[in-house]
Amino acid sequence: MLAYIFERFPKFSQTFCYREVVELFGQGEKPAIFSLRSPDLGPEQSWDDEILKVVHVLPEGDEFAKAVDAESHKIPKVARKILREWRGRRDSLRLHQAVYIGVRLRELGVTHVHTHFAGMAARTAFWIREFFGITYSVTVHANDIFTPNNFEIGLDKILRSASAIVVVSDFGADYIRKRFSETAKRVYRVYNGIDVEQFQPPKFDQPSLVLSIGRLISKKGFDILIDACAILRERRLDFQCEIIGEGPLQRELQARIDQHHLAGRLTLTGPKAQRAITSRLAQATVLTLPCRVDPDGAMDNLPTVIMEAMAAALPVVTTDLGGNREMVVDGETGFVIAPENTPAIADATERFLTDRALAQQFGQCGRQRAIDLFSISRNVRALRKIIS
Repeated sequence: MLAYIFERFPKFSQTFCYREVVELFGQGEKPAIFSLRSPDLGPEQSWDDEILKVVHVLPEGDEFAKAVDAESHKIPKVARKILREWRGRRDSLRLHQAVYIGVRLRELGVTHVHTHFAGMAARTAFWIREFFGITYSVTVHANDIFTPNNFEIGLDKILRSASAIVVVSDFGADYIRKRFSETAKRVYRVYNGIDVEQFQPPKFDQPSLVLSIGRLISKKGFDILIDACAILRERRLDFQCEIIGEGPLQRELQARIDQHHLAGRLTLTGPKAQRAITSRLAQATVLTLPCRVDPDGAMDNLPTVIMEAMAAALPVVTTDLGGNREMVVDGETGFVIAPENTPAIADATERFLTDRALAQQFGQCGRQRAIDLFSISRNVRALRKIIS
C-alpha cells in the first residue's frame, strides 16, 4: 500500500499535488494521505469531499505530544535513543512526526511513502525510513532544489536516502544528476499533469487581454510585466492586463502600477478559484510570465500556469529559465525571451495583441503540445510505475 505525506494538503497554491492525488484515486490507487499542517483551502470551492475526508491532519501542541508518547513503546530501541539525542535540537519535530505517522503506516500495511518537495514532509519521510524501514520517494520542484533550506537532514541526505527522485523537468533532472551524481540512476523526469479537456480555447474575437498568474513574489517578474505594459500603452495599444494571485509584493506592485499611471488598464485581481482562472484563460489573448532568477538563486522550474495556458490554446510569452523552454517552443507556441529584457517582453506580447491569427495559430500548437506532454492520466501512470 502507498501513502503520501504533505506539509499541507490540500494547499491552494499547489493544485498540481491535488490533481495528482485525484488522478491516483481515479486510477484505483487510493493512498493514505497525511498532512503535517492544516489544509489551506483558499478561495477554491471544488475540492473533492471523498479525498478531503481521508486526509489525516496531524494534531498539534499537547494533543500531538500525548499521541507520540503513547506510541513511543511501539518503535525500536535505537529509534528511542535517537529521539533522546535529538531532544531540543532544530527540526526535532520531524522525528516525532515520523513516530506518529510511522506507527500508523505500519498498522495500515503501507510499504512505501511518496512526498512532494524536498522539505518538511521529505525530512519526516527520511526519519520514517530510519525508524520503520519504510522506503520513500520524492518529487522535487524548484526552490527546494535550487535554494534548499539549511537543515541537518538537508537536500543531499534526502536525495541519497530516497529510493526514487522524481523531477518535474529535464532541466531540473539534469541539475540533480550533475550536482548529486551518485543519485543519477534514481532520477526520473515526470512532468506535472493537467486535464487538458477542462480548458476551453479562446475565440480571439474579444478585447485584448494580457493575463498573468502566480504568487506575487520577485521570481515571477510581475514588475517586468508592469513595465512592459507601460511600453505598450506608450505605443497606444488598446489592451487590458490582469495579474491573478496574492503575495508579499502586492503593495509594491500596486505602487508600480500607479507610478506608470496604469490604473484602469492593469489590475491585481487577487487569488481566484480554478474555475475562475479557467474562465479568464478562455477570454485572454496571451499569457505573459517574465520569470527571473532571484539574487539567492530562487527561480521557477515548470510553472503550472504555462501548461494551463497552453491547454487553453493561448500563446505564451515567457523567459528562458528552468523548464520553460521544454513547455514553450519559441516561434511555434509562443516566444521565449532572455530574462530581465523588458522591451523584448513588450515586443513579443505586442505581436499577439496585434495579430490574432498568429495568436490563434500559436495557441493551437500549444494546446496540442499540452496534450502530448502534460496529460495527467499518462503522467500519473508513469509516476506509479516509478514509485511501485
